[in-house]
Amino acid sequence: MTSGTFRERVDRLAEIRATRPGAIEDAAARRVRRGRLLQPSGRLLIIAADHPGRGSLAAGPDPLAMADRRDLLERVCLALDRPGVDGVLGTPDLIEDLLLLGALDGKVVLGSMNRGGLAGTSFEIDDRFTGYDAAAIARAGLDGGKMLLRVDQDDPATARTLESCARAVTELAGHRLMAMVEPFISRRADGRLRNVLTPEAMIRAIAIASALGTTSARTWLKVPVVADMERVMATSTLPALLLGGEVPGDPDAVVAGWRKALALPTVMGLVAGRSLLYPPGDDVGAAVDAAVDVLR
Repeated sequence: MTSGTFRERVDRLAEIRATRPGAIEDAAARRVRRGRLLQPSGRLLIIAADHPGRGSLAAGPDPLAMADRRDLLERVCLALDRPGVDGVLGTPDLIEDLLLLGALDGKVVLGSMNRGGLAGTSFEIDDRFTGYDAAAIARAGLDGGKMLLRVDQDDPATARTLESCARAVTELAGHRLMAMVEPFISRRADGRLRNVLTPEAMIRAIAIASALGTTSARTWLKVPVVADMERVMATSTLPALLLGGEVPGDPDAVVAGWRKALALPTVMGLVAGRSLLYPPGDDVGAAVDAAVDVLR
């Protein structure tokens, strides 16, 4: 997918990092920040690209789709260039690549914070903060931080993750930055940690996430589309963004679910990654444009 010119720019990143590591800080200082989070329409569309940091590289049928960093960067840059796309969510390495490529001016940039619960591991629920912390997000001039909160009532490591997320919410609020919490009730089945996507489970997860930290003034939720969304979203008054999820087998059904959920008063937009970056047919621009159209 990568064009010659873009390939050359990405191939220079390693040399810049090796010889001029301060260029990352300089690029962050030069970045033109956006004055507000929401569009005039009251909507927000964020491209999620933090999956590799958890060792989660699959998209659709390809188990290593996100392993090619040059290809991933081009897909993210293509998405960010489409009208109506507000910003990106990523780990420090990806955000810094995008800064060096000059792709983040005027965009909302969210740093991914806890990536220690590596996919498929025995310690997955112990989701330690191995990425950004609140101070680093503020120092880099980003607009907020995102954390994943999976609650497994049978795993005592859940308590550590809960405490860490609460601290991060408090610290981000102290810097006047968005704290985006992605909550799930999770349990192990056949040795794998799985999120429970029933309305009742999401209601409980949202209630727990909404109460984290010493203030909820700057907390947003990131939630999947599940059955009975009206009842689910009535659990909290916090603003929420819909989770894009896996590459869909039926994109039309996914879009219909987004459209219905976006009619609810607390739902402000969409955070989508693989479903837009690796869509069926591989037309990133068309997939992003379809998401933008849903938000209108």
